[in-house]
Parts: sequence; C-alpha cells; structure tokens
Amino acid sequence: MNINFNKNNDGLVPVIIQDDRTLQVLMLGYMNEEAFEKTKKEGIVTFFSRSKNRLWTKGEESGNFLTVKSIDIDCDRDTVLIKAVPKNVVCHTGTFSCFGDKLPKGFLYELESKISQRINEKAEGSYTYSLYRKGINKMAQKVGEEAVELVIEAKDNNDDLFKNEAADLLYHYLILLKAKNISLENIEEILLSRNK
Repeated sequence: MNINFNKNNDGLVPVIIQDDRTLQVLMLGYMNEEAFEKTKKEGIVTFFSRSKNRLWTKGEESGNFLTVKSIDIDCDRDTVLIKAVPKNVVCHTGTFSCFGDKLPKGFLYELESKISQRINEKAEGSYTYSLYRKGINKMAQKVGEEAVELVIEAKDNNDDLFKNEAADLLYHYLILLKAKNISLENIEEILLSRNK
C-alpha cells in the first residue's frame, strides 16, 4: 500500500471510514504515515488529529473504537478507504454516523452477524438459537411457512402485513443460510455473476 503522503504539504491524507457490514459512511478523518502504520499494526483506526496535533485513536476516550476489516487506497494513492466495525455510535454528537443516524439499507448484514453471534454463543432463551438447535429440517420448514404466508399477504391489500411477512421470511432465510454455512455475500456473488 504505497500511499502518497507528500501530495499535500501537511503530509496528511483523507481517510473515509465505512461500516463493513452496511457500507454506510461513518466519518472522515486524516492520517499521516505514523497513524496509518499504527492502524495497520493494531487493527484499530488511529487518525492524526489536526486540532490536537497528535495521533488520536478513535474511541480512546469514549470506548467507541473502530475495528479495521479492510483498507483500500484510491487510484491516485492519496485517499484511504477503511471498512470497519464500529463498537457503538461513531459521532461525538451521539449519532451513529457523522453523517446522521443508522440507515436501514444494508442492515441485513448486521442482522446476519447477530444471528451468527446468537448461534455461535449458544444464546439460551434466544429464538434464533432455539430454532437452529431443532435442525435443518425445522429451519427449512419455517422458511417454507414464511414464504407461504408472504404469498397469502401479497394477494391482499394490507402493505403493513405484507412487509412484516417479508421481514419474517428474510430473517428465517438468514438462519437457514447460517445453518448451511453460506453467507448472504455468497448469494450476492451469484446474483452479480448473473447480471450480464
């Protein structure tokens, strides 16, 4: 990753932070070479604070760290894109992102992660884990039931009931994907490959 830190006289490059699961833009900061190397080494986003004139690890006071998932450099080698998982809210104002509240778009990835967490941690009292423990046949049956309920609601004119059944179907579908050890991204890859 050969970043051009000398393009500007201040030795800083802009860094866009994006939620790894939802792709929502969370914030913009700046890094010098030292902040970039620290971020790569520790896996936690560290910026160079222009107001404090020092390295600043996001979350060092609040505990709302940004865990790095991937780092990309733009074509001009002077801007960094970091996909990260936020521990909590990102903005100092208390909003999820410096650009506003959490958006529903892309939430399926966060839900997929929560489903995996409940199953992996064997969360007692969790509906998700309870269904998972019943086995693949029961999970597949539940997806079928939810699909039938969605079809029935599609024939009526109640959009709220239809949307709720669609949400139920997606939720149970994600549980079934987890049971088959297949990710939502795997399915998106197939859809993308068909888009010719």
